[in-house]
Amino acid sequence: MTLPNGKAAPSRARGRLPTGPGLSTWARARAASHVQVRAVRLLVGVVLLVLAGCGGPGPAASSPADQTNTPTPTSAGTGQRSADSATRHTTTGTRPAAIPAPVRAVVVIMENHAYGQIIGNPAAPFINAIADRGALFTRSYGVTHPSEPNYLALFSGSTQGITDDGCPYRFTAPNLAADLLKAGKSFAGYSEDLPGPGSPACSAGDYARKHVPWTDFSNVPGSVSLPFTNFPAGDFARLPTVSFVIPNLCHDMHDCSVAAGDAWLRSHLDGYTNWAMSHDSLLILTFDEDDDSAGNHITTIFVGQQVRPGRYAETVTHYNVLATIEAAYGLPRDAQAATAAPITSIWLP
Repeated sequence: MTLPNGKAAPSRARGRLPTGPGLSTWARARAASHVQVRAVRLLVGVVLLVLAGCGGPGPAASSPADQTNTPTPTSAGTGQRSADSATRHTTTGTRPAAIPAPVRAVVVIMENHAYGQIIGNPAAPFINAIADRGALFTRSYGVTHPSEPNYLALFSGSTQGITDDGCPYRFTAPNLAADLLKAGKSFAGYSEDLPGPGSPACSAGDYARKHVPWTDFSNVPGSVSLPFTNFPAGDFARLPTVSFVIPNLCHDMHDCSVAAGDAWLRSHLDGYTNWAMSHDSLLILTFDEDDDSAGNHITTIFVGQQVRPGRYAETVTHYNVLATIEAAYGLPRDAQAATAAPITSIWLP
């Protein structure tokens, strides 16, 4: 284009917007293009939304509350999972049940043998048979040495400061028997070779008071301390709420063999064990301490109708056993049993 002065008009710079009449045409084309792009984007978004809806929600993440904290069955002595116990101990997918209150509970205390000297020992067929029928704790421990403070710990939640096997001692502290009686329940201790009901004797034949802790407490009446001949064999419904059974120094394996103690248990406790399995009752078999050879690792077994059979690798002591009995019957938690965890993993729903 030539200007009136004869000079050529300058050309438009590249990329500069049109002016004059060409502007409206360019703007309309540009606007139409934007509308088409938005329409395509909207259509793609709708299609993706529909496809996502068809797929359904993904799996929800599990929370700690949905996961079960249950013990893993293990083989005796090794801590390794065993195939047979995994079959019998079906805790997977279940939550620990509340501690039931057994109709009757009998606690039997044996003497001075380590876990490995009992479990798997062919000289102890009865103990190993009830271990298969019940809950065997593969990490159970006495709390000290020698014997007497362990009995006190299981009965009162404290060793009461005792570090020997002396006799006589006298205490006024809270304890399982006093708590049961105060709660309107009942208790009896059955001791083999005890000279007579309520006897304060320190020894008589193979009887040893150092293994009979309730005789040391002034808040426990002498009437609950009975010779084992009073144990109501064949009529177990006559038993008190909780009983302790103390074999003599031979039959508790202190002075005699494992085989002798196991045979005594079969002869005198097999009937109760079978009865407990059909009467919502419980047998607890434990040892006071080991023979100082295995870090105080002892055998503890719970067997009864409400118990899930298996091998349990949680660590327990006499304080945990006492805390479990106290929790089952709604009793106060005495001394160190107040901070020991009750055993909740073994109970059937």
